[in-house]
Amino acid sequence: MTATATLYECQIQHSRRVPVANSFTYRSYLWLVDLDNLPRPAGPLRLLASFQARDYLGSPRQPIRANVDAFLRARGIDLRGGRVLMLAHARVLGHVFNPLTLYWCHDAGGTLACVIAEVHNTYGERHAYLLHPDGQGRAQVAKEFYVSPFYPVDGSYRMSLPLPEKRLTLAVVLDRPDGSHFAATVTGTAVPAGTRALLRTAARHPWSTVAVAARIRRQGIGLYLRGLRLVQRPAHVQQEGV
Repeated sequence: MTATATLYECQIQHSRRVPVANSFTYRSYLWLVDLDNLPRPAGPLRLLASFQARDYLGSPRQPIRANVDAFLRARGIDLRGGRVLMLAHARVLGHVFNPLTLYWCHDAGGTLACVIAEVHNTYGERHAYLLHPDGQGRAQVAKEFYVSPFYPVDGSYRMSLPLPEKRLTLAVVLDRPDGSHFAATVTGTAVPAGTRALLRTAARHPWSTVAVAARIRRQGIGLYLRGLRLVQRPAHVQQEGV
């Protein structure tokens, strides 16, 4: 593995109150990795954790770090080699699904320059938001991407994204023009990413990436059966140019 990687065993909660009240909680695990020193498990362990450019923002033909730098340069930001930490699911048994991938981007002096919040939906699309959080990790941004099939592309996100340390504590709230809200939270505890930790965590959360996608789809089916109707999905052009 690598001494710079950390595993977080997480509890993830989604909740909405209107027009149909619904909340659910599930457990999984996430990786916090340095994009300049990605974990490369050996032998069969590769099946439990691999980080491939095609699974994250930018070109599948370039390293993840190069894609992050290109995304930022297009928006006038040059990290000059500063550290980038990514929080995400790894590919497990050939499958990955990341509802939210976060990149904490530091400049050459070690100061946090910005955060990228990359959102994936269950239709194979993705969109990256460039954020400039305050000292407590809080940021706000207009919604620009279709995620839930029951919500149009409107409203804005309030996010709390402090850089994880021993504890992981994230929150995302969607505020809609009609006054309704959707909230998601992620909390977890850090575990050094060694072979034993990976085996133990993967055993507790088998095929975690498939499980995450299945839970989200199952909740969507339940909401549809309870009377929520689908909102037409607009065309989406990936802003990375891929």
